[in-house]
Amino acid sequence: MAKRQAISPVIATVIIVAVTIAVAIAVAFWMTGIIGLFTGFEQLTIDAINAVPTILPGGFPGWEVSVTVTNRGTSPTSITHIYINGYLAWDIGGIIIVGCPALFGVDVDPPAGAGAIPFNPGESRTITLTITKGGTCGPTTLNPGGSVEVKLHTSGGKDYPKLVVLP
Repeated sequence: MAKRQAISPVIATVIIVAVTIAVAIAVAFWMTGIIGLFTGFEQLTIDAINAVPTILPGGFPGWEVSVTVTNRGTSPTSITHIYINGYLAWDIGGIIIVGCPALFGVDVDPPAGAGAIPFNPGESRTITLTITKGGTCGPTTLNPGGSVEVKLHTSGGKDYPKLVVLP
């Protein structure tokens, strides 16, 4: 009768450990892909904000406040409301609210169409708010030297405020 030999216990242990590590790496890559689908986040950053004096239609003095915004998150989002000094000034439908009659207009570059202002991951837009001099937002009258807090509210429920001083 022929003598049969099995593999040594050391080699068997090395093979089992190698297979276990390979399976663990495969599961880790698979889980990372699944988790990435469910863990997208929004992160808007206001890269720049500045106010420049202008003359509005009808010869009224005012300012153009330019706000440059970038979505540095991993999921798309959109700006649904704009607040000036804590008062709702612009709504999702592109409607200027009476609570802040100082806001004369909102312009977006590149154009976003009507409604919310969309931001895909990595996308930047410049939002220009036209504000009338001597106009009000709530109890605040907007005059040179005064500060204006512009707060952007997103579809994800987050607020992004930034302050600018009117020249």
